[in-house]
Amino acid sequence: MSSNLEDLYREVILDHYRSPRNRGELEVPPATKTDGFNPLCGDEVTVYLQVDPETDTIVDIKIQGQGCSISQASTSMMSAAVKGQSVDEARKLIRAFKALMSIHEHKLEGESDGSDLASDLEGVRLGDLEALQGVVKFPVRIKCATLSWNTLAQGLDERG
Repeated sequence: MSSNLEDLYREVILDHYRSPRNRGELEVPPATKTDGFNPLCGDEVTVYLQVDPETDTIVDIKIQGQGCSISQASTSMMSAAVKGQSVDEARKLIRAFKALMSIHEHKLEGESDGSDLASDLEGVRLGDLEALQGVVKFPVRIKCATLSWNTLAQGLDERG
């Protein structure tokens, strides 16, 4: 990755860390509340999710939490990416983001070239989320980046 691209990605991450999108709480119910925790580093995230049952669309999402810049930036980016999306589109984004993290992790560990996960990325535009792919150089930080995505998936699975 060129240093210009790395600088741009660093700026995107810092922007989301300093000015998180969708920060706050939603009334439960009608929203659901899901907590995520990374015991390795102490990162915490809470995802409030309001899904319209008629259209199965995420009409609102709010986030809270504390932790490292990677976990908090990823949480902000996740909330911005899924707000207004259908539940199916959100699930596709979750799979694509986790595939992006895993493909690089597998390559680093020499396990595979990542082609087994490539189908999860097909046709999905990650936009600013690609800024987080540099995280994979530090495998311990991958859990920081994926915490909010796992919490969102859990919240989608648990809603009534």
